[in-house]
Amino acid sequence: MKCGHASISSPPDSVTCLKCSWDQWPDQSQEKCVQKVEEYLSYKDPLGAILTGVCLSMSLLPLGILGLFILHKNTPIVKANNRSLSYLLLLTLTVCFLCSLIFIGYPTPEKCLLRQAAFGITFSLCVSCILAKTIMVVIAFNATKPNSNLRRWVGHKFSYIITCVCTLNQSILCIVWLIISPPFSEYNIFSQPGKIIAECNEGSPIAFWLMLTYLGFLAATSFIVAFLARKLPDSFNEAKFITFSMLAFLSVWLSFIPAYLSTKGKYMVAMEVFAILASSLALVSCIFLPKCYLILMKPELNSKNHLMGRQKGHAN
Repeated sequence: MKCGHASISSPPDSVTCLKCSWDQWPDQSQEKCVQKVEEYLSYKDPLGAILTGVCLSMSLLPLGILGLFILHKNTPIVKANNRSLSYLLLLTLTVCFLCSLIFIGYPTPEKCLLRQAAFGITFSLCVSCILAKTIMVVIAFNATKPNSNLRRWVGHKFSYIITCVCTLNQSILCIVWLIISPPFSEYNIFSQPGKIIAECNEGSPIAFWLMLTYLGFLAATSFIVAFLARKLPDSFNEAKFITFSMLAFLSVWLSFIPAYLSTKGKYMVAMEVFAILASSLALVSCIFLPKCYLILMKPELNSKNHLMGRQKGHAN
């Protein structure tokens, strides 16, 4: 007698079928139950090990850039457009790279509780810094016009207010999520036959997608403002680089959504880790690498006259 997919003949060739326990699966002959394979994105797994190595190595990039900026802190390219906000952004990008480590390894209750909230708040702080930098570019240019009322908004305080308010909104959303319907660890025995998938249940899918939507809203706003300001008359207009960074950032996460929904198990987690690393690298590369090139390779262009567009040479 042929038994069902989760049952065995006991004894063999009998007409009686016995259902295996939830953590077991019939062998090929369906004569005995064997232990299901437990699956999760482990540090010992080749995929998990590669992602861990990439994460740790990439996290050194913004730290190295931060060291370079501190070393050249009094040069025009570093002082332009809020030096302290650039420092904060580089530190936040380091945390963005490192927060992907929470997604690798066994999904303990503590990891499940913290990982999406840490990701959402950290990336919101990162994009909020970029939004503040973009708005300050526009304000600083328009404040130079005669009789402009924007001069009172030029300064560090306003950029910090923008950063704090935008990050606070995401923080409140995540805190409410953790209080009302917090994520938890669970065993998924239905997605893949013969496997127990140790994973995190997000608790409230609505809260998860709201978090991503808000992050997308911040990124889209930064992109629109930067795109409109990209042609301001400045030899080293940072809005152009922010436009490219936000375009790359949005492209990564728009590609992530269908890929995330179409994968299961450890590959779903790996997909989110990859999106975190790729989007963080895009921000570092587009915003800061052109400045690093100017500092290291073209120091003669790292002058106030050049940055204000008073010379013919261009950094880009």
